[in-house]
Amino acid sequence: MSAAQTQKDGEGPWGLDSLGLSQRELVMAEALQMEYDALSRLKQDKGGDSQGTSCQGVGKLPTLPPREGQSQIDRPLPPCPSPLPPGGSLLRGLSGSDPFLNHLQPGGSHSPRPSPARATPPLGSYSKEPLYILESSGKGDYLNSSYGHSGSNDPPPAVPPRTPLPPSTEPFPPSRRTVAPRDVNLFTPEVDQPKLSSGEMHNYESLNDALSKLNGDWLAPRGRRANGDQSGKPVARSKTLPPQVPPRTYVPIQKSNKNQRRVSADPVSLAPRLNGFGYELFQVSEERDEEVAAFCHMLDVLRSAYPSSDPSNNSGFVWSPSVGPEELQQGLGVSVKVTVISDHIREPLTFTCDGSSTVDLLIYQTLCYANEDLDHIDVDHYLLKVCGQAEFLEKTGPHGVHTHAHTHTHGTQHPCPHIRHSHTHGTQHACTRHTHTHTHTHTDNRTHTLIERPIRQTVEIALFSLPPLKVELVLHVERLVQSVKALCSSLAAVETPDITSALNQLPACPCRLQPRVQKDPSLLAIKENREKVVEKLTAAILDLVELYCSTFNANFHTTVQSNRHTSPTQEAGLVTNVLSFSVYAAHRIPITWAASYEGFFLSCSLTHGGAELCAPQHTSKQQVSKYLFHLVVWDQRVCFPVQINQLPRETQLTVTLYASALPPPGGAEEKGSKQRRSIDSLGWVTMPLFNFRHILTCGRKLLGLWPSTPGSNTRSSSPNFSQPDSVILQVDFPTSSFEVRFSTPPPAEFSPQYDFSRLDQHSQRQLQDVLHKKSLFWLTPEDKRLLWEKRSFCQSESGALPLVLASAPRWEWACLSDIYALLRQWACLNHHDALGLLHATFPDQELRRTAVQWMDTISDPELLDFLPQLVQALKYECYLDSPLVRFLLRRAIGDMRIAHYLFWLLKDTLQDSQFSGRYQHLLAGLLCCVGGGLREEFDRQCWLVSILAKVAQRVRDTSPSSRQAILREGLEEVRQFFSVSSSCRLPLNPGMLVKAVNIQVRSCSYFNSNAVPLKLSFQNLDPRGDNINVIFKSGDDLRQDMLTLQIIRIMNKIWIQEGLDMRMVIFRCFSTGRGRGMVEMIPQAETLRKIQGEHGVTGSFKDRPLADWLQKHNPTEDEYEKAVENFIYSCAGCCVATYILGICDRHNDNIMLKTSGHMFHIDFGKFLGHAQMFGNIKRDRAPFVFTSDMAYVINGGDKPSSRFHDFVDLCCEAYNLIRKHAHLFLNLLGLMLSCGIPELSDLDDLKYVYDALRPHESEADATMYFTRLIESSLGSVATKLNFFIHNLAQMKFASSEERPVLSFAPRVYTLKTDGLIRNLFVCRHIRTYSPSKGYAFVVKVEREGQQGSVLVQRSFEEFYELHSKLRLIFPSSKLPSFPSRFLIGRSRGEAMADRRKDELNGYVWHLVHAAPEVAQCDLIYTFFHPLQRDEKPGTICWGPVSGKVVGEVKLSISYKSDKLFIMVMHIRGLQPLQDGTDPDPYVKLYLLPDPQKTGKRKTKAARRTCNPTYNEMLVYDRIPRGDLQQRVIHLRVLGEGAFWENTLLGEAFIPLKTLTAGQCWADWHQLGTPSTDSTR
Repeated sequence: MSAAQTQKDGEGPWGLDSLGLSQRELVMAEALQMEYDALSRLKQDKGGDSQGTSCQGVGKLPTLPPREGQSQIDRPLPPCPSPLPPGGSLLRGLSGSDPFLNHLQPGGSHSPRPSPARATPPLGSYSKEPLYILESSGKGDYLNSSYGHSGSNDPPPAVPPRTPLPPSTEPFPPSRRTVAPRDVNLFTPEVDQPKLSSGEMHNYESLNDALSKLNGDWLAPRGRRANGDQSGKPVARSKTLPPQVPPRTYVPIQKSNKNQRRVSADPVSLAPRLNGFGYELFQVSEERDEEVAAFCHMLDVLRSAYPSSDPSNNSGFVWSPSVGPEELQQGLGVSVKVTVISDHIREPLTFTCDGSSTVDLLIYQTLCYANEDLDHIDVDHYLLKVCGQAEFLEKTGPHGVHTHAHTHTHGTQHPCPHIRHSHTHGTQHACTRHTHTHTHTHTDNRTHTLIERPIRQTVEIALFSLPPLKVELVLHVERLVQSVKALCSSLAAVETPDITSALNQLPACPCRLQPRVQKDPSLLAIKENREKVVEKLTAAILDLVELYCSTFNANFHTTVQSNRHTSPTQEAGLVTNVLSFSVYAAHRIPITWAASYEGFFLSCSLTHGGAELCAPQHTSKQQVSKYLFHLVVWDQRVCFPVQINQLPRETQLTVTLYASALPPPGGAEEKGSKQRRSIDSLGWVTMPLFNFRHILTCGRKLLGLWPSTPGSNTRSSSPNFSQPDSVILQVDFPTSSFEVRFSTPPPAEFSPQYDFSRLDQHSQRQLQDVLHKKSLFWLTPEDKRLLWEKRSFCQSESGALPLVLASAPRWEWACLSDIYALLRQWACLNHHDALGLLHATFPDQELRRTAVQWMDTISDPELLDFLPQLVQALKYECYLDSPLVRFLLRRAIGDMRIAHYLFWLLKDTLQDSQFSGRYQHLLAGLLCCVGGGLREEFDRQCWLVSILAKVAQRVRDTSPSSRQAILREGLEEVRQFFSVSSSCRLPLNPGMLVKAVNIQVRSCSYFNSNAVPLKLSFQNLDPRGDNINVIFKSGDDLRQDMLTLQIIRIMNKIWIQEGLDMRMVIFRCFSTGRGRGMVEMIPQAETLRKIQGEHGVTGSFKDRPLADWLQKHNPTEDEYEKAVENFIYSCAGCCVATYILGICDRHNDNIMLKTSGHMFHIDFGKFLGHAQMFGNIKRDRAPFVFTSDMAYVINGGDKPSSRFHDFVDLCCEAYNLIRKHAHLFLNLLGLMLSCGIPELSDLDDLKYVYDALRPHESEADATMYFTRLIESSLGSVATKLNFFIHNLAQMKFASSEERPVLSFAPRVYTLKTDGLIRNLFVCRHIRTYSPSKGYAFVVKVEREGQQGSVLVQRSFEEFYELHSKLRLIFPSSKLPSFPSRFLIGRSRGEAMADRRKDELNGYVWHLVHAAPEVAQCDLIYTFFHPLQRDEKPGTICWGPVSGKVVGEVKLSISYKSDKLFIMVMHIRGLQPLQDGTDPDPYVKLYLLPDPQKTGKRKTKAARRTCNPTYNEMLVYDRIPRGDLQQRVIHLRVLGEGAFWENTLLGEAFIPLKTLTAGQCWADWHQLGTPSTDSTR
C-alpha cells in the first residue's frame, strides 16, 4: 500500500494503522488527557465566574528582552498573585482543555464562555526536582491556596476530590514546609483522612465486631450507603473508555469519522429518566478510578515541574553518551586528534588536543580560526555535532568524557565533529517540548483523538426504564426473564444472588426451570406481591449496575441521593480480627468446562513478595449449575488464620480455581482411576488487600480470572478484564463504618550496629560463606536465620543489604519500625546493589522508595544500561504510581535518548496481556510528558517499522525465486514513506537519523536463513555520514539477543573501568515488537564459515584459514601484528562472555571476524546452557568456541608460544573481574525472569550463570578452573565437526551468483582493472621458511600495453587452490590438467621443485591460451595480480615470526593461614630435545630444607611444547610463619620420556625470605642449567 493511499484512508496526516500506534495503545493516552479536561471543567464548576484579581493588562504578557545575537523568544512574566475566594480553585496549575470546547453548552449552544488560563509558574520557582506530591495537607487547608503559585508550596492531595472537603480550621503549617520543593520520588501513604478522636481510639470492640460480621445487607441497593456517596459529574473520559469487559455478543460498528470520534470535554447534562415507580435510575458518571486520577494528577505536577521554557531539560538534542569516571581517567592523559568541519571554514580543521580539553574550548578554537572578530559571536550558540550521527557533544566537562571520543582513542580513526549553530538545527526544534503542546491539553487532545472505541457501549439508559407492572406480567414471565438475562448479559454476564432470589419469586418458565422457583402463580395476582417482586428485581439490577460500574469504570451509574463524606479511619496495626471474606460464585463458566470437569473448588492464599503468609484455604467442591448462565456457586466464607494487624501492607490475595478432569466418554472408568484423576488449575486472580491509598479492601468485588499457563512465575495484581470471555469470580469483603488504613510507621530510634570483627572466628566464617553467595535466590532457611540474627554485624558490607532484608522473617506493621531503622542506618548502596532491592521479593513501598533514591545518582548513560530491567521491575510495583515510575518519567523528560528507549521498551511490553493495562497507562504518561514533537517522531518510527514488518513478512512467505522482486516492491513503499516524512530516527539509536532507503540491488537484499531477515541500507541525513546498514528481522524474538548484548556491553564496561580493554565489538539489537526488530550491521566483517570456506568445504578442519585471511587484509607486518593483538583480546573476551552466559548454537555462521582482527559473536538464540540438540546429542559439547585455527593466529604457527600465555592470562583476569560483580549480573538476569523469554523463566536458568561465575571460589581456584576450560575447548573435536556439518547444511542455501574467491587475495581483480595478460612463465623456484618450509614459484607476468614484466611468487598449494575453484565454475573439459599433488619420496626436495616448475609452466601456458571465458575470468586475474609480499622476492611471510624466548617459569606464590600456595602458571623458551622434537615438560617442586623428603609436588605433563601453560595450584600445609623466611623453593622442569627416563630441562631456586603473609607474589623466574642457581 502506498503512502498516498495510507494517508487517504486514515484521518489526520496519516492513517492509524500506518503510524504503527494501535488504537489500544493510544486509548490510554487520550484517557489521561481527558482526565485533565475533566479536572479543568471541575475547576470551572467549583470556582464559577469569580476569577479573583488578575494581573493588570489582560492580554499579551510582556516578554523578556532577547540576548544579543539571540532571536527574541516570548517569555511570560510571573503572574500576579491573586487571592482566591473561599472554596476556590483546587487545581490551579492543572492542564486546561480545548478553548473551542469551552463554548459548548449542554443544550448544544455555542454561547461564549471564558476559559481560565493556566497559571504560568514563575520563572525560577521550580528546582530541578518536581514538587512533593501525594502528601497529606496535614495541618493546612489546601482549598485556600493555589498549587503551583509562588506564594505556597503546599502539595496537592493524592486524589483530586470531586467535591470540596470541609475547610480545615487549623492554620497553615510553619514556613519550613516551603523552604524547598521535595523530591518527586519520595513517597508517603498519608492522605487526607479525618482521624478518630482520642476517646474513640481505644474503643475497638465495635470496630472488630463490625469487621468480623460479614456484610448481609446485599438486598438493599448498593448505591445507597449509610454514609452516602457523591453524585457523579460528567467527564470526557466517560465517552472515551468503554467498560473493559464487552458483552458476550455485540455487533461491530463502522468506523466513524474524526469529527464523530472527537470527544467533548464540556459537561453534558442528561435529564434523569423516571421509571414506573419514580426512580432516578442513571446519569453520566465522573471518573471512578481514583488511582488513575491520582496518576494523572502526578503527571500534571511532573510536567509543571519541568516547564518547556527550561533549556536544561528541554534541549531537543540527542546528546552523545558519556563514559564513567574510571574510563574518563584513562582518557584524560591521551592526546586525541580531532578534525572539525564547519560551514564557516573551507577545509576541515585538524588539531591535537588532550582528553581533558573541554568542548567549549574546541568550539572557541574553531571559531577563532574561522573568524577574526569574536565580539559579535556568542560561543554559547554553537555546538559540536558528531559527523554521521544526529548526536551533539555536551559542553560541560572535558571532551574525553564522551563515548565518541573515548572510542576513537582505541581505534584507527579520529573523531570528526561538526560545528553547528544551535538555532539552525531543524531537528532540535521538532523534538523540543513547546509551550503550546506541553502545557495546554487541547493540543494533546487533538493528537490523541484518532481512536476508535473497540467495543460499542451496549447498555443504553432506555433499557432500564422498567414499565409499570401489569396483569400481563404473569403471563409473560418468559419475556421478563429473557429481558433480565439480556440485561445481565450486557453487564458482563453476572447473575448476583439478589437477582437469583428475585427471579425465584416468579413462576417457572421454559428458560428457567429451577427447583426453588415460585410454584404458586396465584400469589402474583395480588398487586402488593407483584410490586414487591418488581421492587426486589429492580433493586437487584441496580445493585448489579452499581457493581458493574465500580468494577469496569463505566460511563454511567446509579444516582446516589446523599453526598459522600469521608469515613473515619483506623490503623490496621490495631485491628485484631482475622481476615475473612465470602466467595459466592464463578460466573461465565465455559460450556466446555461443564462437560470436561467436575468438583470445582477454590484455593485461596496470602502472599507477600512471593512468600506465603499462611497455609492456603480451600472451598468445598461444587458442580456447574445452570441459572441464567452457567456458573459454579459456593456461597461460602473463607477465613484465614491471620489477624489483620499481622498483614503486611503489600499482601496479595491469590485465588486459584481447580477442577478434576472427567474420564473420557464411552469407556468404563478403571478401578482406582478416580483417586488418580488429575486436578487441573483452570484460572487464577491476584489482588492487593490494601489499595493505593493503603485502605483495606471492602465490599463486593468482581475478579476476572487469568487462564493458568505453565511457566508463568510473575502474576499481575490486576484482574483479567482484557479478555471478553474470562471467568469472573464474585467475592464479598466485610464492610463497616470505618476504613482500615495501613499507615507507615516511623523508623525505630535505635538500631544496633557492631563491627564484624567482634564475632568469633566460627561465626565470621559462617557469615562470610553466606555473604559470598551474592544472591538471595539460594539462601537456605538456615542462611536466612543466621543473616537476620547477625544483621547488626553486616553493615560494613554495603552489598549485603538485599541478603539481610530477604532474610527478614516478618513484614507486618509491628516489625516495620526495626526494618526501616536498619534501612536508614545502612550505608548508601551503589546503583548496582540497589537494583537487587527492586525485585519481586521486596514489595515494601518504603524499601523500594529508598532503592530508587539510591539509584538517582546514576548517570543517564548508565541508566540506559539498566533500562530494560527497570521497565520489568515496574511489574513488581503494587500500584500504578510509584517512585520508580516517577524516576523513569523524570529522566525521560530530561533526556531524549532515555525517552526514546523507554518508549520502545514500554511498547514492547504491551504484548504481555497480564500487565498490558499498567504499561498502557505508563506509555500514555510518557507520551503526555515528552511533548508533541517527540510523539510525532515516535509515530514516524512506528509507521516505518510497520511497513518494514509487512515487507519482511511478504518476502519470507514468497518463493525464493520471487523474493528479490517482492523486496523491491516493498522498498518502493519505504521510499514513499520517506516522501511523506522527510526524515526518521531508527529505533536502534536515536542518533541514527535517515532520510531515504537505498533501492539499489546490492544495497538492500535478504539473508538465506529460516527467518529470511532483510539487509537494509538507509541514506544518512547528514551528508558527511556513511550509509546506515541494518538487519530487520520478522519472525524472530530478538528480546533474548537484546538481553545478551546488553550483558556483554556491561561486561565490557566493567573491563574498561578496571583498566582492561578487551577490544570487544559492541553492536546494538533492539526488539520493536514480538517477533520483529532491528540489528546493527558491523562493516568489514565476515563469518568464519565464509573465511574457512575459502579453503574448501573442509576448511573448518584446517589451522591456517583465519591467519591467512587476516594476512590478506593486513599485508604489512605492523598491520598484521595489530590485527593479531586485537584478535587475542577480543577472542579472550568472547570466550569469557559466552561461557558465563552459556551461549549455545555456536557454529561458524554465528561467529564473525573483522579485517582489523576483532572477533565477535552474533545470533544468540540459545543461551544459559540451552544447547542445540542433534537428536539426543548436544551439538555444543565444548565449554566455549576456541579452536585450533584461533590458537594458530595467537601462537603465530602450529606450536604454542608465549603469546598463548598472554591469552590465557587475559581470559583468567577477565573472568575474575566479572566474578567480582556476580551480584550485578544475577540482579540483572533476576529482574528479567518475568519478561517472557522462554530460556530465562525460572531459577534453574539463573542457576546456570551462578554456577558459571562460581562466586564462592577464590581467584586462584577460578584461574585454574578457567585454564582447564581453555584446554578442554581447544582439544574438542566436536566444535570443528559442528562447523563442518553446518557447512554441509548451508551448501543448499548458497546462491548461484556467489563466485568463488581466493583465500590469499584481499580483493577481486579483473581484465578491466589490470589489463590483458599476454604471457605467463614460471622462471624459477625459491626456498621459503614461513609459515612452513617449502618452495614458492616465481611467475613472470606480461600484460598488454605495459612495458616490462611483473614477478609474482605463488606456492604449489595456491596453484592447486586456483585450479580447484576454476573447476567450480567451468567444466573440466575447458581446463588444462593439473600436476599431481602426491609424490613418492621427499616432497620438499630440490628435484621435486624443479619437476613441479616445469609442470606448472605447461599448466599456465595452456591456461592463458584457453577459451576466452576461462583465460579472462576474474579468478585468473586475481591470482596473478601482484601482492605486497611479491615486492621482496624470496620472502613469503604469511604469519608473524616468533621473537626470542628464554627459559623462564611464571609462579604466583602466597601464604595464608599456615599454608603456602604455589601456582605454576607458564613456562616459556624451553629448548627442544636433541632429536629436534619438542619435549613433554612438567614441573616438580621441593620445599627446602626437606630432611623428611615430604616436600615433593609436581604438575601434569604438557604435550609437545616448549611454552607450556599449567595454572595448577601446589599447596604446602602446616608451614609456620617463623619458618617461612628460611624456606627455599627448588623448582625443576623435566621432560617426560619413555621408560621413566626423564630429561632435566632446567631448574631454579627461589628463596621465600621476602614473602609476607597475605601477599601474592607473581613473577617470572629464570631457569638455569643444573649447575646454575637462580635466586631472584
